[in-house]
Amino acid sequence: MEGHDQHAGGAEAEKGRADIYDGDGVVRASFLSQVGAAIADRDTLALKRDVGDLHQSELGHLLEAMLPDQRRALVELLGTDFDFSALTEVDEAIRLDIVDHMPNAQIAQAVQDLDSDDAVYILEDLDQEDRDEILSQLPFTERVRLRRALDYPEETAGRRMQTEFVAVPPFWTIGQTIDYMREDKNLPDRFSQIFVIDPTFKLLGAIDLDQILRSRRAVKVEDVMHETRHAIPATMDQEEAAREFEQYDLLSAAVVDENDRLVGVLTIDDVVDVIQEEAGEDLLRMGGVGDEELSDSILSASRSRVPWLLVNLFTAFLAASVIGLFDDTIQRIVALAVLMPIVAGMGGNAGSQTMTVTVRALATRDLDIYNAWRVIRREVGVGFINGVVFAVLIGAVAATWFQNVNLGGIIGAAMIINMFAAALAGILIPLTLDRLKIDPAVASAVFVTTVTDVVGFFAFLGLATWWFGTS
Repeated sequence: MEGHDQHAGGAEAEKGRADIYDGDGVVRASFLSQVGAAIADRDTLALKRDVGDLHQSELGHLLEAMLPDQRRALVELLGTDFDFSALTEVDEAIRLDIVDHMPNAQIAQAVQDLDSDDAVYILEDLDQEDRDEILSQLPFTERVRLRRALDYPEETAGRRMQTEFVAVPPFWTIGQTIDYMREDKNLPDRFSQIFVIDPTFKLLGAIDLDQILRSRRAVKVEDVMHETRHAIPATMDQEEAAREFEQYDLLSAAVVDENDRLVGVLTIDDVVDVIQEEAGEDLLRMGGVGDEELSDSILSASRSRVPWLLVNLFTAFLAASVIGLFDDTIQRIVALAVLMPIVAGMGGNAGSQTMTVTVRALATRDLDIYNAWRVIRREVGVGFINGVVFAVLIGAVAATWFQNVNLGGIIGAAMIINMFAAALAGILIPLTLDRLKIDPAVASAVFVTTVTDVVGFFAFLGLATWWFGTS
């Protein structure tokens, strides 16, 4: 009966969690209202009942859906029952808003219950003064671990790693290892590998848990361990580390310092976060909005967008200056003013397509010096074929619209030229920026757009001036 009750209780809890979201995966308005009412009444018992059992990701979604004052009140009312790991599920602006309204002593108490990678994720965004004060209130061992991780550069494996791991010497037996894991209460809650180290903590190898279960107690660790061929340097960029996981299908990997000493472990859940974060950053950078987040203030969002808008303004003047070279032709043939945005716009879209494929291929290392020319030929071929297809289409439309076959032929020729140039620019500009160690996701778009605008206007208006000027 007790087992049945536990099962029923678990099912009820699962049902409760499912009711948080509507059919589109958004936090239900009714649940938000329910939590908001409990906050307004300062009903701590109701909040613990409704929010206390939420998974950290669910609590994170709830925090993002709430108003700032409600978030702070929720954290205050829950006190020590607030799951601090939920702050790793929200964006930086929300996280800082919450911790900025919490006393450092409370933060210090909360981070002690977190895995070291989650604690670092929260502490790294704080001011140095607050961070030092929080660290000073932690136990010595925990403080040393977190300081070591925080000393590594941002967006490196050292910042993402867990400093809690299981390590044993090679001369231990499997039986000793199992007893150690059963008796030591300071081991991490979840792990899939046990690392083998020498007295100086130099990494010698690793044993998977399934190998331990299959081995007899008397067997020595060194006899069943395997060499760790994919140890991650702590200073390796987190994106490079994620690529190692993807290439070798890793679930976890040892993190070592410059002397090959074991300092932590990187796990697949952290790598998934890195992949999502890096993909999001690349997408935002291609749009010229930097690291903007939805919770950023109006002024902050404006500041992040202004620099590239200024660059676009200067390139727009460059394109306008090209149009100015042919103002006499445009005054004589007004149809040119109607049609020239089509040439530039189609070239811009084609260039963006090629640029997106190229930047993504560079990010995933699918495009390198060995296959670059093959890819360039492919993209140029695609650009030429698409140029011919749309040249016939827009040429026929223009000739019919303005009753002028010559105008249709001119815009068709300009379309082929610009689509060809767009394909070249879309692949060569990101490749060149990458060779110059400039992030192609950030800088490619504005240059590709400039090329397609300038070439499109110059080709169309130049051909029109030459043809109608000599006919």
